[in-house]
Amino acid sequence: MNSNKDLSIIIRAFNEEKHIQKLLAEIRRQKSSYKFEIILVDSGSTDRTVDIAKSFDVVLVQIKPQDFSFGYSLNRGIERSTSKYCAIISAHCYPKNKNWIENLISPFKDEDVALVYGKQRGTYSTRYAEQQIFAKWFPEESIDDQQHPFCNNANAAIRRSVWKETKYDENLTGLEDVHWASEILSKGFKIVYAAKASIVHIHEENNQQIFRRYKREAIAFKKLFSGEKFSILKFFHLLFMHIIGDYVHAFQDKELVKNICEIPIFRFMQFWGTYRGFKYKDLISDDFRRRFYYPRNPEIFNTLKKRKEITKRGITSEQI
Repeated sequence: MNSNKDLSIIIRAFNEEKHIQKLLAEIRRQKSSYKFEIILVDSGSTDRTVDIAKSFDVVLVQIKPQDFSFGYSLNRGIERSTSKYCAIISAHCYPKNKNWIENLISPFKDEDVALVYGKQRGTYSTRYAEQQIFAKWFPEESIDDQQHPFCNNANAAIRRSVWKETKYDENLTGLEDVHWASEILSKGFKIVYAAKASIVHIHEENNQQIFRRYKREAIAFKKLFSGEKFSILKFFHLLFMHIIGDYVHAFQDKELVKNICEIPIFRFMQFWGTYRGFKYKDLISDDFRRRFYYPRNPEIFNTLKKRKEITKRGITSEQI
């Protein structure tokens, strides 16, 4: 384990062979005064993600797919680190410039800062409505002392000493970043939004995956903020307002014609997922987690289930 590093960059990945090389290459090109290592937390990739990562000399942490949650994977990656700071970036993202690390970590010169998060933007393939979400959530101007707990772990950094006292919640289906931010704010630490620490965030989700993402986050939101409600009237109100708002912006950007159908579909999936998440009342089962986290790869879990059943019958995996 490297103990002479200032920074550990934590990447959570599952079947990201399409994007991981670009991310790792851009990290290696960074102009930074901080000595850093890269820690990849892989949750059972079946493609070339791990092989590609190994060619970049990363520290590999592997977790079982059935154990995955956003908080769990982050905690395992940060545990592997001994650095003073931990940067967090999703495997389907990459820095927009060579100063990403410097801009993300420099606010920690203020000893009261425990969390910094940076700007996110999409690509040419990003759905128009999602581009509007990025623009709203991640403005052009930085915030030196943010008073609310919004942040996003697709592009963030934390002070490891604070994490040692406050770990990420491993039971949440999402928003582990917002929960952690809320906890550290209550303890008197600062949150900084660093607009210059910018990344490209690539979402290549189909409509059902968009629905699942927002349902998963709504379940977590309801748990964190139990007083919040999301009625069917609120669903229709927000759906209508956001479609109209997107259409206005798309018209101004001369993007309306090609997005006229896609905008309402995205917004419907977003808010219908949110509505269904708020209505969800059952306990979070393993099958439920799998449906959200690994929607494209059920064969992984079928194999694990089969091995578990065989082991119960007293047969080893070598006899399969």
